[in-house]
Amino acid sequence: MDNILHLLSDPTAWAALATLVVMEVVLGIDNLIFISILTNRLPENQQAKARRIGIGLALILRLGLLGTVAWIVHLTEPVFEVFGKGFSWRDLILIAGGLFLLWKATKEIHHSVDPDGGHDEKKGPQLGFAAAIGQILVLDLVFSIDSIITAVGMTDHVAIMVVAVVAAVTVMLIAADPLSRFIAANPTVVMLALGFLIMIGMTLIAEGFGAHVPKGYIYTAMAFSAGVEGLNMLARRRRRRRASSPEA
Repeated sequence: MDNILHLLSDPTAWAALATLVVMEVVLGIDNLIFISILTNRLPENQQAKARRIGIGLALILRLGLLGTVAWIVHLTEPVFEVFGKGFSWRDLILIAGGLFLLWKATKEIHHSVDPDGGHDEKKGPQLGFAAAIGQILVLDLVFSIDSIITAVGMTDHVAIMVVAVVAAVTVMLIAADPLSRFIAANPTVVMLALGFLIMIGMTLIAEGFGAHVPKGYIYTAMAFSAGVEGLNMLARRRRRRRASSPEA
């Protein structure tokens, strides 16, 4: 209790909390995009439930990992070397997660552009509820470990990490349904989001091989692409209005 009261009166702790919340929210965007795209393949009556379960699993995983911070820190220690390059468990997890993300995003892109996709869609979604939750759990684990390791490097106080994680997951929970509806209503945004997932997957693989990619570059590229797509959507909307309005 004394430790918590000390943190509440410490401006440095509040600054660390604010920074961590922003960082967790930004890192959660990747996870949220994946969850939104994946759950949109489910029957409509299962989508919201799958999103809640997926985000809930992210919260449980991150809080559980916070309870093993001492063990998580050791995941960055090399366990073997290949051609003089040491690989830690964190590196292996990031590489595996990146490969999974590349495979999943490529598969979803193929599903979107396959000429026979419309015929398959009439038969209903190809993804089962359990399969969707399993895939969400895999990415939750990858993003959670990376998130916790980053948080450990910013503060030593577990209480601050817990509050930041809960705040970030709450934001994800609030944004999940609107984001999923927006993606479902705009097919071009789906392809853009899948492109984001491929870029994120490549970044995870690069990080696993020791090539640090500043997150600012990644999110700036995502923001620029999203801005361009927003202008395209606005232009298409105005063309439709002009086409549907009676000629003067």
